[in-house]
Amino acid sequence: MTPAAYARVLFAGPDLTEGSFAELFRCQLVALRGEVALADIIDTSAGYASLWDRAAESERPLLVIDLDPQSSAQHLDWLRSELGKQTQPDQLFAASLLGQFDADPAAAACALAERGELHLACVGVPELPEHHAWSCIPPHRQRLLLCNGPRCTRRGALPLWKSLREQLKVAGKLECAGGVHITRTQCQFPCDDGPTVSLYPEGEWYRIRNQEEVVRLVQERIVEGRDVPELLMRS
Repeated sequence: MTPAAYARVLFAGPDLTEGSFAELFRCQLVALRGEVALADIIDTSAGYASLWDRAAESERPLLVIDLDPQSSAQHLDWLRSELGKQTQPDQLFAASLLGQFDADPAAAACALAERGELHLACVGVPELPEHHAWSCIPPHRQRLLLCNGPRCTRRGALPLWKSLREQLKVAGKLECAGGVHITRTQCQFPCDDGPTVSLYPEGEWYRIRNQEEVVRLVQERIVEGRDVPELLMRS
C-alpha cells in the first residue's frame, strides 16, 4: 500500500487529549496537516474502544499510527490483530514509532505515515503459540514493579528498566530462589514523583530517577536488606 492511497490516517495513543504532550503534538500536527487533522487523533488513555469505533466508521484503506510510548513489536502485533477483527481487514494497516519520540513527535508520526515500507497489514498476523518456554512462574522471593506509564516513561523509565535488570543480574538476585522478579506496569501513581517502583510483599514504594539511585536500591534494599529512606515515597 502506498501512502498516497490511504483514505485516512489515524494517530492513536495515550495522553493525546490533555497535558503538555497533547498540546505539543496537536500544535505540531496542525502546522503540518491543518486543523482538520485534529479529528484524526484518538486518545487511548482510557482504553481502545474509541479506536475500534473510529476504525469501523472510517473510510478504507485506513492507516493507524501507534503513538503509545510503551509500544513494542508485541504491542504492534496485538494492535494489528485487533484491527484485523474489523470489517474489510485487508484494507487496514498499522505502523508504530515503537516508543521512539523526539522533540517533534507529530513530524515523526507524519513521516512514518509516508513510509509505506513500514506499514504492516492487519491480516495474517502470526498467532501466539499455545506454549512458550517461559510459561512457568520464575523462582523469586520479592517482586519489583517498575511503572512504565506515560509520565514515568517520559521521565526515563525505559532505560532505568534495563539498568534495573542488569544490576539485579550482577548481584545474583534476578529471578532466582530468594531473588527478585521484576515486572513493568501501567501507571501506579504518584505520577509527579516518578519513575515509580514498588516492592512486594513489603508494599514499599520508591522513586528512582537515575543510574545511581538504581544501584542504591538494588545494593542497599535488595542485597543488604537495609532501608533506603531517601528513595522511599511517603503517603
